Amino acid sequence: MGRGDLTDEQWAVLELLLPKGTRAARPPVWPRRQLIDGIRFRVRTGVPWRDVPIEYGPWNRVYDLARRWQRDGTWHRVLTRLQSLADAKGAITWDLSAGTLARRVHHHTAPGRTLLAGPR
Repeated sequence: MGRGDLTDEQWAVLELLLPKGTRAARPPVWPRRQLIDGIRFRVRTGVPWRDVPIEYGPWNRVYDLARRWQRDGTWHRVLTRLQSLADAKGAITWDLSAGTLARRVHHHTAPGRTLLAGPR
């Protein structure tokens, strides 16, 4: 297990939130946990997909899983569910602030008299 990989406790929570496989064909060669750790490695380090270490599985399998779940909304559902679980435990503090945003505009970009004065 690498330094940034999922712990057994984290995996136990995450595994319950992941979609179940629908095909009853041959068993997967690369375990989901290993592929997800590869996705997390890539996101954490920012390396190109082709540079994901082979210990996480072939880079194209790691990429394929990441893109498939991104397209079908799996990552969004998992994030939403993890946030709701953490909120129920009181692990999230929601700080809201309502404020104004003031911007200064450079005098060359602001509308000038010539634009507002109209034709002469």
